[in-house]
Amino acid sequence: MGITEFIRAERDYGAFSETLIAQLKNSARPRPIVVSGLCEGAATSFYTCLAADVKAAGGAGTLFLVPGDTEAAALFRRLSNAGIRTLLYPTRDLLFHNATASHESEHERLFVLAKIMSGEWDAVVATPDAALSFTMPPAALEERIITLSLGDEISREELLRRLTDAGYVRAEEAGGVGLFSVRGGIIDIYPTTLDDAGNADSGSDKGGSTVNEQLNPMPVRLEFFGDEVDRISIFDPTTQRTINSITKITILPVRELCPRGEDREAIEKVARSLIKKAKNETVRAQLSSEADYAANGLPIPSIDKYMKLVFGGGVCLLDYFDALGRIAIITTDVNGVKKRLDGYMWQLGEDIKEMLADGLITPELAEYSFYEDKLDLFREKNAHVACSTFSPAGMSGRSLAGLYGFSSRRGVAYSGNMNLLAEDAASFVRGGYKIAVACGSEAAAEVTASALRDAGVSAVAVSDVSYKDMEPGVVYAVPAANPEGYELPVSRIVLLSFSSETQERRTQKRTRIDAAGRRAGTASQKILSYNDLTPGDYVVHEAYGIGRYLGIENLTTAGVSRDYIKIQYAGTDLLYLPTDQLGLVSKYIGANADGVVKLSKMGGTDWIRAKSRAKAAAKDMAKELITLYAERRRKHGFAFPPDDEFQRGFELSFEYEETEAQLAAIEEIKRDMESPWPMDRLLCGDVGYGKTEVALRAAFKAILAGKQVAFLVPTTILAYQHFTTAMARMRPYPITIEMLSRFRSPAQQEEILRKLRRGEIDMIIGTHRLISQDVKFRDLGLLIVDEEQRFGVAQKEKLKQLARGVDVLTLTATPIPRTLNMAMNGIRDMSILDEAPGNRYPVQTYVLEHDDAVILEAIRRELRRGGQVFYLYNRIDGIHQVAERLRRSLPDAQIAVAHGQMDRDRLEVIWQSLLDGEIDILVSTTIIETGVDVPNANTLIIEDADRLGLAQLHQIRGRVGRSGRRAYAYFTFKRGKALSEEATNRLEAIREYTEFGAGFRVALRDMEIRGAGNLLGPQQHGHLNAVGYDMYIRLLEAAVLEEKGTPMPAELPECTVDLREDAYLPQSYINSSRHRMEMYKKIANIENEDDVRDMYDELTDRFGEPPAAAKSLLDIALIRGLGRASGIRAIEQRDSEISIKPHKLEIDVWAKLVDAVRCERNRQPRIVSANPPYITVRLTSGERPSAVVISLLKKFIQIKDGAM
Repeated sequence: MGITEFIRAERDYGAFSETLIAQLKNSARPRPIVVSGLCEGAATSFYTCLAADVKAAGGAGTLFLVPGDTEAAALFRRLSNAGIRTLLYPTRDLLFHNATASHESEHERLFVLAKIMSGEWDAVVATPDAALSFTMPPAALEERIITLSLGDEISREELLRRLTDAGYVRAEEAGGVGLFSVRGGIIDIYPTTLDDAGNADSGSDKGGSTVNEQLNPMPVRLEFFGDEVDRISIFDPTTQRTINSITKITILPVRELCPRGEDREAIEKVARSLIKKAKNETVRAQLSSEADYAANGLPIPSIDKYMKLVFGGGVCLLDYFDALGRIAIITTDVNGVKKRLDGYMWQLGEDIKEMLADGLITPELAEYSFYEDKLDLFREKNAHVACSTFSPAGMSGRSLAGLYGFSSRRGVAYSGNMNLLAEDAASFVRGGYKIAVACGSEAAAEVTASALRDAGVSAVAVSDVSYKDMEPGVVYAVPAANPEGYELPVSRIVLLSFSSETQERRTQKRTRIDAAGRRAGTASQKILSYNDLTPGDYVVHEAYGIGRYLGIENLTTAGVSRDYIKIQYAGTDLLYLPTDQLGLVSKYIGANADGVVKLSKMGGTDWIRAKSRAKAAAKDMAKELITLYAERRRKHGFAFPPDDEFQRGFELSFEYEETEAQLAAIEEIKRDMESPWPMDRLLCGDVGYGKTEVALRAAFKAILAGKQVAFLVPTTILAYQHFTTAMARMRPYPITIEMLSRFRSPAQQEEILRKLRRGEIDMIIGTHRLISQDVKFRDLGLLIVDEEQRFGVAQKEKLKQLARGVDVLTLTATPIPRTLNMAMNGIRDMSILDEAPGNRYPVQTYVLEHDDAVILEAIRRELRRGGQVFYLYNRIDGIHQVAERLRRSLPDAQIAVAHGQMDRDRLEVIWQSLLDGEIDILVSTTIIETGVDVPNANTLIIEDADRLGLAQLHQIRGRVGRSGRRAYAYFTFKRGKALSEEATNRLEAIREYTEFGAGFRVALRDMEIRGAGNLLGPQQHGHLNAVGYDMYIRLLEAAVLEEKGTPMPAELPECTVDLREDAYLPQSYINSSRHRMEMYKKIANIENEDDVRDMYDELTDRFGEPPAAAKSLLDIALIRGLGRASGIRAIEQRDSEISIKPHKLEIDVWAKLVDAVRCERNRQPRIVSANPPYITVRLTSGERPSAVVISLLKKFIQIKDGAM
């Protein structure tokens, strides 16, 4: 364990360890051990050694009780880094009202409990409330864990019953955790984790840093032969294709409360008895819905209320250790743990009191957690170590097994300052210390040792070192993750941390940047495609225009069955489109996609005119884009110099951990800046993914080169936010930063502009005021534009003038389609931040009817933990009444109102007060939507959430959860309001997309739900609505290629195929019309035999062995692809004769083909001299038409290519 064992050098540690093991193994009645004096770094070493000693002595393991969620996540990470098999058991928020919630914490808790039962653990980290809250009993958990191996036998009915018992829900597609689907002998399941109890290693990478990193959810596919498990495989949830096979899978329950039939009956009975006594209509309505959910076998949102009915009694985490014998329990901060538990118990008591007063539960069922006495009893039965910086409270007068006081001092954070490190190292050398320096990597250790030697300090780089082998006076540079340096004065050992944990991961990840391959091309592939068509959607056919998709219809003509896409046009016109021509159809996305769209008339001229106008408009736009692009490439910009020590120091001083995606984006941006052409890069990243830090590093690089930086933002508040962030980050450097917005008076603005012209300001942050005519720069080098989609067309025109010859970096969370299209066509470069930052929890999201009781309790809970609340009410005319209503209900809270029509001085005061923590609740409009960062605000409430767009809801939700605390979002709609289908879809989607990185999916889903909106400015907008987004983008792509002088990809003429074979996907094979449509779309794109093999594999993988009609469909799709490549316009069968009709007869090739096949089965293809000429071939009895045609076309291509 090397440097993590330094604490063993302390004489007191040896005595402590002996005492602990004696208490663990030999003592009839264990007594507590008290430990004090450990600073943070020394405590990590102490806990690591302690956990290792307990396992080495044959103990079951160690439970660490910590005072908070942030501390729990940090300890979990540090113990895991030291090689201790550590589990993090999170708290779970109980839901007592009818709201829909996400369940990530339940997944993690059940994972930990299963691991404890299996013995695969060394340490568990938990807060006291998590440890004492009720959970699923061990026997119930064991019953609900499903373990399957290859060759096992289980009936389909039994497996489906067990999945339902474990909380899984049957769906059309296993597209999310907790869902399963059935297709014949194939069952897809999306379990909570792959690397779970009892499963063989699935090859998952556990090197992440998020707090829920112990879970690794991926869907699995079970294929059965009768009742035998024939194959188990992991598949990609996006493509639904198999990734690799495994031999065993253990499926954990998806919910802690999984009621069976008898439980539901009991819940219904209680709820109906409470209805009779309820005096409040709201209470009656909730109880009535709970009873109905229970009676109809539906999920009960507020089932936590009935926990005792389902569990039959109380069980908590501590009970899972009883069967394992005695364990060590470490209270890392006795006083902090007690304070946390007291707060939790008070809060729970208040919740119970309120429910009893409302008549929502009976007193005998109102128990949800054990109390402190349970924890005290558990400590008495096990080896308890009470830790505290000083003497812990509550231990006086107790009979102790030992009292150990350590002497330790916290180290200095060097943040890359080599001179300071060398000075301190030299001082410790003179003091005769054993010295180690924790560096981020082997390369960093070598560099550090060399730099120390250059400074006259004896130093050596080693892979690891034990304190026993260290020589005093020599500095050992070690590649290790230890963010907290510390000193042990008694043992004369010191660990200096020259690399924060952040820097250690940063260095590891730098080596993987190139492999990640985040270039513009691959980045663009991360943008997800639109969902499949559903009946009623508007579609665009290339030739016939806009119609309404009515579904898939099977028609039989001349004894042959085929599936057709049925499309309604204006009047009574109907189009039955063969499924192999699906490539001609795309989903219509425009401003009115959910309203009334004018249908085209088949054969009419309106569509042709609309398409022509859109094509001309696209050409104009392409010309403009290409001119801009060409001008930027012609114009030589400023090539910024490579990074120097100042740049590296600035980056090392970043206090948080960068993600791999951030590091890749930073490298790409620097590479652009160092090239001689002006940069034009788009940085896409989800809310809270660290775009600002990436931008500030680019700004710092520009300033170091003597250039000025302009940072343009859409709102005054965001300008202020970025201004304070930039000031904080660059404070140690002689850099002048100013802000230009409504927060500055006219006189101040004049002074700022004067200094800007003279070059006295290095970086200016501002709103659209920054692109006014009177703003002049002395030497602008970099323009950063935040949230580009928020600027109008006129403002963007001014931006173009400002950006001529200047490097441009554009930041966005939800890019507009035009921007995406430019990036995907190579007109702009793109970097994507697609990785969640470390130590962050997903926001716990609730969707519910507005209920004052629930909302007020959510606010009180946040205020009690010292946090702040955003309350969003998006109408200025009633916002002050809402604030007043909250003041009456929460008289002790400091409440302020903010909206966009307030004067700048008042808004600035409010904003500063919020950042300073003087405001508890901010009632505001969507003014907080863009970029506002208040780490202490962790509860968000939105009234009338159904009136906001999906991307907007996602963006606003990103304003909370920006720290290590669990954050909560409550999206409410008016009680009793019948939501439109559009609003329902939005609220369902926002609850589903709780995970980090959902921004792109949210943006695209929003565009489907609401339509594309005014995307391209007023001129282009009308044309986009006329032809739909997909068609417009295709026209724009073609126009861009034409303007760039790039040859257009050769458009192969269509080939129609009409053979007497049943060729379709039977409903008995693929039951879901959505999945059939998806498969038809893929089959329509088949071009060659490789595509057929790939498609056959996918069909077999997802739906089982294809039936004869499906195989024929693949063959006919191949014929269509080969026919197009061979210049064939039609292949038709009449009785036993097949006609092959080319666009232009290649007589030499066909003549050779006729000779080549003359001897085959008496077949004699004939060339018919008609006008135009064509080829006929006669079938013999029993031949499949498609097989004959495929053979002929393959030979034709071989002869044409000279291969025959």
